Amino acid sequence: MNIRGFRILDRYIIRKFIGTYLFAIGLLVVIFVIFDWAEKMDDFIALKAPIKAIAFNYYLNYVPVFVNQFSGLITFIAVIFFTSKLAYRTEIIAILSTGASFNRFLWPYFLSAFMITVMTLTLNLIVIPTANKHRINFEMRYIKSMQAMRHQRHIYRQTEPGTYVYLRDFHSAMNTASYMTIERYENSQMMEALDAAAVSYDPETKRWSANEYIIRIFDGDEERYARLNGLDTALNLETSELGRVEDLVKTMDIFELGRFIEQQRAKGSDMVDIFEVERQTRYAYPIGTFILTLIGVSLSSRKVRGGTGLHIGIGIALCFSYILVSKFTEEYAKNGVIPVEIAMWIPNLLYMAIALYLYKKAPK
Repeated sequence: MNIRGFRILDRYIIRKFIGTYLFAIGLLVVIFVIFDWAEKMDDFIALKAPIKAIAFNYYLNYVPVFVNQFSGLITFIAVIFFTSKLAYRTEIIAILSTGASFNRFLWPYFLSAFMITVMTLTLNLIVIPTANKHRINFEMRYIKSMQAMRHQRHIYRQTEPGTYVYLRDFHSAMNTASYMTIERYENSQMMEALDAAAVSYDPETKRWSANEYIIRIFDGDEERYARLNGLDTALNLETSELGRVEDLVKTMDIFELGRFIEQQRAKGSDMVDIFEVERQTRYAYPIGTFILTLIGVSLSSRKVRGGTGLHIGIGIALCFSYILVSKFTEEYAKNGVIPVEIAMWIPNLLYMAIALYLYKKAPK
């Protein structure tokens, strides 16, 4: 096949690949919006959410999250759907019989996968965190189940090595808590504790205050305490850190997240692994697009009895197993069983081995 002819084929494969991907993503977005609207319509009406806010502050900011969430699966299905049709019509055999190598045949697929990877990386690192800020603000205001989270019953945070803060009934809108305890430990032994009721936070001075408080000092088996007036203390703790951890890190772009992780590590926080999982996931998941593309092409490029349906069935099973393995390793990483930097890349390494095996078995 001459170079001009193969360039035409490149454009044909890229157009079909990207076209199938965009069509499937668009269809899923429409279905998602319809079902989500039906589920949340009562809240929107009861809390008088403006149509403009629903469209632009909520759904427009939810679409990037949804696209990124299903991008790997849709990429996989698009590759299998299109390639298995080429195989069923024996077009792949015709292409390879012209002297073109299977590696050259893969080129437009990898170029398409590269474009999707760049898109998902941009969404993960920059676009989605900004969109999440607007979406979460909307949910807190107009969705009842999210409004209930603004008034949190129990919050535990580590502000520095050996120092822990407990807040009860923290209300983010008013920056108040019904009760606060600050505990300091040395070698797992409590050395000092401060208890205060009806505390409030001043966002300008970043200080916590209360009318009165009790301070307790522990010296072996002895305990001394004093009741004092006028608590006014600064803590290495921002109110933004008091929200749900999942919501907090999802509103940070990759640079903010990096600085936040270093800050939490300096505090000796026991939640650093959770934050590190978020950072590693933002890179590992998009890179998986290449692996899933290679699996999809290698699997569906051979004409088999059962045709497209069999290819799609096997492909979806492999893709969902990839997602399942990712979830397992994520939980192990969060619990500190496996180092985060290793755990979050295990699925990619495992399925790369599967991809290489299927590639060797693919028709050459």
